[in-house]
Amino acid sequence: MSEHQITKEATQEQLLYANILEKGMLIGLIIMFITFALYVLGIVKPVIPLEQVSSYWAQPVHEYLEAINNNFLHMDHPPTGWAWVALIGKGDFLNFLPIAILSGVTIVCYLAIVPGLFARNDKAMGIITLATAVILSLAASGILAVGH
Repeated sequence: MSEHQITKEATQEQLLYANILEKGMLIGLIIMFITFALYVLGIVKPVIPLEQVSSYWAQPVHEYLEAINNNFLHMDHPPTGWAWVALIGKGDFLNFLPIAILSGVTIVCYLAIVPGLFARNDKAMGIITLATAVILSLAASGILAVGH
């Protein structure tokens, strides 16, 4: 048989990735339900009053951001990128937290399996996995941006 035979057994890295992904997804989902409840129940006040939200739905994103900035936030620039973090105390922006968690869990999964790949001497896959995690991290940070 060849060195890279196909098996029905999951590798340690696959199991670790799946376990982290499952826990991260559950944490993100639970936090999503909590933050949404805090928002809709008015426990954490939003930037845009709930009764006015629907009037902004039809707008393109850039117009929406300009409008909420002009009407509610009064910041020097509309909140783009990671600017939502400064507004996390507002109910509508608090909902971005679980989205960031759900988006970032893949990066955590990749980073977690890198040591195992190098330990079993799968250097090519280790390098590809590490590079993927770095690229995803740079893209999430806003350092790698396309279309501006």
